[in-house]
Amino acid sequence: MPNTTSLTSGNASDDLSGRAPRKNESLPGFHDESAEDSEGTSHSTGILPLQELQHLVKVTREIIAVEEIQDDQFQPASLDLRLGPVAYRVRASFLPGKETNVEQRLKDLAMHKMDISNGGVLERGCVYIIPLLERLSLKKRMSAIGNPKSSTGRLDIFTRLITDYGTEFDRVREQYKGPLYAEVSPRTFSVLVRKGSRLSQIRIRRGNPPNTDEALRRLQQEVELVESISGDQIRKGVPVSVDVRGDKSGLIGYKAKSHAGLIDIDKVRHYDALDYWEPIYAPPRGGLVLDPADFYILASREPVKVPPTHAAEMIAYDTLVGEFRVHYAGFFDPGFGHPDADGEGSRAVLEVRSYEVPFVIEHGQVVGRLTYERLTATPNRLYGSNANSSYQRQGIALSKHFKPSHPSEFGRRL
Repeated sequence: MPNTTSLTSGNASDDLSGRAPRKNESLPGFHDESAEDSEGTSHSTGILPLQELQHLVKVTREIIAVEEIQDDQFQPASLDLRLGPVAYRVRASFLPGKETNVEQRLKDLAMHKMDISNGGVLERGCVYIIPLLERLSLKKRMSAIGNPKSSTGRLDIFTRLITDYGTEFDRVREQYKGPLYAEVSPRTFSVLVRKGSRLSQIRIRRGNPPNTDEALRRLQQEVELVESISGDQIRKGVPVSVDVRGDKSGLIGYKAKSHAGLIDIDKVRHYDALDYWEPIYAPPRGGLVLDPADFYILASREPVKVPPTHAAEMIAYDTLVGEFRVHYAGFFDPGFGHPDADGEGSRAVLEVRSYEVPFVIEHGQVVGRLTYERLTATPNRLYGSNANSSYQRQGIALSKHFKPSHPSEFGRRL
């Protein structure tokens, strides 16, 4: 079952298009480390941007797949991963460990094998292992990080990346060569998936780029990563707080309904939100009480910004701020909330679960911290560059599977 101390996060992108590469962008693998962090600068270490991910697929073959990788799988600083044609229902979550691979562990733990080529239902409360269509053949200094896509997290689908001989979820060791697997456990809704469905994504990192609080403080001063945050508040990331007051409508979020219907993971703007969610309004006084049995969608109080030179990830669970988990979902891509990508005012959507006991969160309470990591170069497309970026300029947003709704519609239906 879920490891409450694991770190996952972010806001996944969907498909993007946009500006052409800059004149002074280097070819993948050729970087000048001496230059300052600016949009035209390249580095020998960091997260690889879209154009270098394409290089890994088309030239160096460090990312390969059973079926051709599609153009719309490439995001500004990540690659969407696709489910393969079979899923294994297992008795329990597991890590293979240093001495064995995933296939060997499945012989002990698999309960049955399911063909999902043309569709299969993943039941809530169950754990599945699904081989992915993509695999890696990483070279020296290359490692990777996995995470759920934001639409996956907003459906409360607990999804983690596993590798052969792996000792950590969502972490791919340097020079890994082998298959990739998704551990999938729907927590609230049963979901229909099929071969090619995209629940998770991967970032590729070259080397070990420096990442210090002092560098974050400088970045906060330059571009205001999170509004109204001072430098002395930055410790192991930039703090993000929760909004439980809302706007004029009073709406502050949503709570998932128990025993709602099936959701097809590949359908967009298809479902009526009120069939699956209850709106939550600002409490008349005090904070919001989180029930450990429920799943909530809330929003950050502050707008969040990711400059084109960086990618961000939110620390998902921190016992220092309370016994609850914030943010299953993927990555905050370069350009999220940034004026260069028409994203000013975008807030972080928080997928929240309390653990063990009810917990009260107050307006403005810190609920997580964003960590930022530089890219090796500015991506040639930013998050929000076209209409396929589902969550740019977002406030409180459900996943893209639901029809857009105005707060007044909830009042008419309730």
